[in-house]
Amino acid sequence: MGSGYSSSSFSQSSSTLAQCCATVPLQLQESHSNSLNFCSATRFLEPHLIKSSKILIPKSPFSAILPLKCAKKMQTQVEDSVKPIVDPHDIDPKLLQKLSYDALVFCSLRGLVVGDRNSERSGTVPGVGMVHAPVALLPMSFPESQWNQACEVAPIFNELVDRVSQDGEFLQQSLSRTKKVDPFTSRLLEIHSKMLQINKKEEIRLGLHRSDYMLDEQTKLLLQIELNTISSSFSGLSCLVSELHRSLLHQYSECIALDPNKIPTNNSVNQFTDALAKAWNEYGDPRAVVMFVILAEERNMYDQHWLSASLGEKHQVTTIRKTLAEIDAQGELLEDGTLIVDGEAVAVIYFRAGYAPSDYHSESAWKARLLMEQSRAVKCPSISYHLAGTKKIQQELAKPNVLERFLENKDDIAKLRKCFAGLWSLDESDTVKDAIERPGLYVMKPQREGGGNNIYGEDVKEALLKLQKEGTGSDAFILMQRIFPTVSHSILMREGIPHKEQTISELGIYGTYLRNEKEVLINQQSGYLMRTKVSSSNEGGVAAGFAVLDSIYLV
Repeated sequence: MGSGYSSSSFSQSSSTLAQCCATVPLQLQESHSNSLNFCSATRFLEPHLIKSSKILIPKSPFSAILPLKCAKKMQTQVEDSVKPIVDPHDIDPKLLQKLSYDALVFCSLRGLVVGDRNSERSGTVPGVGMVHAPVALLPMSFPESQWNQACEVAPIFNELVDRVSQDGEFLQQSLSRTKKVDPFTSRLLEIHSKMLQINKKEEIRLGLHRSDYMLDEQTKLLLQIELNTISSSFSGLSCLVSELHRSLLHQYSECIALDPNKIPTNNSVNQFTDALAKAWNEYGDPRAVVMFVILAEERNMYDQHWLSASLGEKHQVTTIRKTLAEIDAQGELLEDGTLIVDGEAVAVIYFRAGYAPSDYHSESAWKARLLMEQSRAVKCPSISYHLAGTKKIQQELAKPNVLERFLENKDDIAKLRKCFAGLWSLDESDTVKDAIERPGLYVMKPQREGGGNNIYGEDVKEALLKLQKEGTGSDAFILMQRIFPTVSHSILMREGIPHKEQTISELGIYGTYLRNEKEVLINQQSGYLMRTKVSSSNEGGVAAGFAVLDSIYLV
């Protein structure tokens, strides 16, 4: 996905909260018995509704309320033990000022920056109109057991994406109805269909993925929000945030009672570039380049430039940056399938654009996408990998017996299902009826990547009633259970100013996957991205302006 992220979230001001402050996990038995009623939303929503009308926001050991020596201590009961907790609102103002200043210095010196929206050229000219990336001032507490779980399933999800991508019939059939009501998905499927017709094989397949999760407050289950197979952003900047927080904890060890070693090592930028370089090497032409497909204006360019710089310095691989329009104008396909763009042979195509309808301004952009797909260059992602990451495929994979079509290991299947949230098509009338009656328990998701696309709260009810009245368009959406994560207290840094807010967070686990015709060359968890946002916000994209970059502190 792009620089935003889609999430189910908690809003304190929501009237729905007074009725239901709980998540609704899809808990499958170890036997995965087919007798379970997977399609009944009501069946597994109701057990998680709060029966009392009194609403409490429980304190949790997994909150971002961190123990500071130089701040007023509070006590809270946690799992039969008393632990000291400090609210950031009680941090000494002088300490907060010092932390903020040193954080800004770190961001400036280390390249933890983005383009300034107030600067007209900040999205096109490097070094012009830079500001520090929006960040949390201190790391977010996160349970180590759920962290280990998320890391463990990353290679399994990588393998699942690859196997789904090779099943053209499954992709076409699963998305056949969606394409009738969603022009964007239809165009992607059209390209995919053409590749099937000419029997185009991707001999080298590269995936740079990110699986996003929220930790449900009531059940403590780690539930997957989505799996991103295209433009999984912030692998460059996320590493720096972990370093920032580790640096601050070292520097202020006398005041902040936290162990810097509890922040996991985050090496996503190097692991992404290692995978890109390995794919480039597999291509077999030392004169070829890695091409970044970008937007004409990209204020998140520095996250991308970290990858380019690492490819050049660590692997001596040349990169070029081209928009879809430039690829159409400058690209050509040789008889042997070699893609030439602006005189350069392209070994690897890395998409940091092309995931949203707005990226395709004209037929020129679609011509460029088809040209690239027809080439023998390694695509990250290929059109089939792209489709495997759509919301509809996510919903299809959550159905009974579908994972068994792609995976043999029962333990692996159980691990994936454990983190599946509730997902339904709009064909399921009972679920739709329940969503109209209790819209706060659901999120409507279209086939879109990035923040700002989902439908929440009473808008779910209105959207469903409108679709029922019109009788068309329902296949463009899926329904997902709404996840209610822990509400914490954080200090969010924007435009050089610290803001003390009630927040929720989302954990993204990166995964890298590379295989050739003979074997899997890379399949591993490859770092993480933590994003934190104000709890009253439904959407949460960092680049979209909703969230900040964060790191995790294992507890």
